[in-house]
Amino acid sequence: MAGAGGGSGRVWLPGTDRLLSSRTGYARETWLAVADHLLDSLVPWFSVSGAQVRLPGRGSWSGADCDGLEGFARSFLLAAFRIAATDGDDRLVERYARGLVAGAAGEWPRLTPCSQQMVEAAAIAVGLHESRAWLWDKLDVREQQVVVDWLSGFVGSRTWDNNWRLFQVVGEQFLASVGAPYSQDDIDAGLDRIEDWYVGDGWYSDGPGQNFDHYIGWAMHLYPGLWTRMAGPSADGRLAVYRERLHRFLEDAVHLTGSDGAPIHFGRSLCYRMASAAPYWMGALLDATPLTPGQTRRLCSGTLRHFVDHGVPDDRGLLSLGWHHHFLPTTQPYSGPASPYWASKGFLGLLLPADHDVWTARESALPLDEHDQVRAMQAPGFLIQATKHDGIVRLLNHGSDHGAEGDAHYNRLAYSSRTGPEFTDEQLDNHITLDGTAGGHRTRIHRIGVAEASAASWWQAGPARIEVASVVHGPIEVRCVLVNGPEGVVRHGGYAVAGTDLPEADVKATWAQATRVDRLTSVVVGLHGYEHAAVRRGLGTNAFGPHSATPYLEAPYDGKGPLVLVSAVVLSGDMVWPRQLAESIDVTVHGLHVTVRFADGTTADVQLGEEVGDGGGTTPVAGAPA
Repeated sequence: MAGAGGGSGRVWLPGTDRLLSSRTGYARETWLAVADHLLDSLVPWFSVSGAQVRLPGRGSWSGADCDGLEGFARSFLLAAFRIAATDGDDRLVERYARGLVAGAAGEWPRLTPCSQQMVEAAAIAVGLHESRAWLWDKLDVREQQVVVDWLSGFVGSRTWDNNWRLFQVVGEQFLASVGAPYSQDDIDAGLDRIEDWYVGDGWYSDGPGQNFDHYIGWAMHLYPGLWTRMAGPSADGRLAVYRERLHRFLEDAVHLTGSDGAPIHFGRSLCYRMASAAPYWMGALLDATPLTPGQTRRLCSGTLRHFVDHGVPDDRGLLSLGWHHHFLPTTQPYSGPASPYWASKGFLGLLLPADHDVWTARESALPLDEHDQVRAMQAPGFLIQATKHDGIVRLLNHGSDHGAEGDAHYNRLAYSSRTGPEFTDEQLDNHITLDGTAGGHRTRIHRIGVAEASAASWWQAGPARIEVASVVHGPIEVRCVLVNGPEGVVRHGGYAVAGTDLPEADVKATWAQATRVDRLTSVVVGLHGYEHAAVRRGLGTNAFGPHSATPYLEAPYDGKGPLVLVSAVVLSGDMVWPRQLAESIDVTVHGLHVTVRFADGTTADVQLGEEVGDGGGTTPVAGAPA
């Protein structure tokens, strides 16, 4: 046995298998070992009856009883996958069967409309289905009825109008499968509702609006797939549609994970961590994936290994409210101490038998393992820029605003697999601000378009209109900015880098660089219009470490008409030489037209100031080398 997680011995894993898994070393036995460690570490936190798992940490807005239910339900989902993986586990069956009956008999809050209990009840319903032969079928009639009575709170009830509609779908489908009263209208209405949110290319929005993040994989594709497994032949009419959409979604989603297994740090509920692997496993379960079996395991095992290697779970064997470590700004008010156990979704692959190709095939390379990647995702408004040499994936966000909340998890211009946004009152990193304007946050994103290597959007920042066009070339993103508004100073930040040690800073007149001790480098270089550069330091404001630094540029603005600014932004695992970077890019500005020429002759023309709205207009076009 070998220790993992920085050599602390917190998680004991089987020895790595470099023959079968040459890239990650993880095999099916590794997944089983991590699942066992997570489940065994919860034992001291069970209530006497077994119905509640009361974990330490900040409570959610739903209260302690619901938080305890959450601990039971979300870990039960993992237990169900673990039970099914080895054709039963008497220890887990006894532990969860006892708590299941006690909770349903009165220790859990009732399922009331739009209550958090609905979320947890869905986990219990799925877990009961996937472990049916070993747990549900062993309960006596009275015990089964107690559980049915509690789950029946779904029938005819109301949920929030987003991915929650699917909790009611799977909850009532389980009731149908055991001969209990249910409403087919509820099931059909939920499944019909998500059709309104399908935006094409395999992508859904999580509810009305522009809500695109990890929830599309671990909810909007996951639950319809789980429902088909519960509904059996009656799902055939919808199954073909779900399979086709999932297949298409995974063609994009494979580009959302770094080569080190790190998901892009973007969107809500990031404390779910390994749950990001769920759609790839579902693709294998439904035979609806463009990935080979070896690619699926390489991607999912890479994600699991990434978190284990970065200290997840912690020294207690628990999943904390954070990313690599405890960091509350990564969470939302609905997040309680057991919320991270939605990571259980990432263990969905344990439902695949041991002789399945996903477990027996040798790991094979993903696209980023072999070449740099640029991927235009028009449906969500993303442009993905990834570089093989350092394995970093960057998401340039020109489409997802989650209801214009101004949330740091959505309103930045870019996110990556190696960095997170700063949580300060001044939103500087990967952002454009004009001081002196009220409501200067990037809220609703108005799309201009996404093309092969470029994307553009605008937003209203108080009285100012700010437009940004991104053009990517290798590791470089050129940002062309148009500002219309009152007099002030325009500030434009690059990626924030963070770690346990203070990042180094290097500043000249029109460029700024911040470098972490492991040589992760963030650079912004002014190419047109910027007059000043600096680095802003942070303490305890970033999920990737206590010390952080953000390079940024400034430009004075007289408010007398449109201002055009151009910069180069780089996040790299290599050292970057800003002066050489500036000299390698030629920029010409004529009015609102910008021409960018890179060192290899590739050119891009950007026309700013188009009168366009969501989904229309033009985008900058990158040309071939001259």
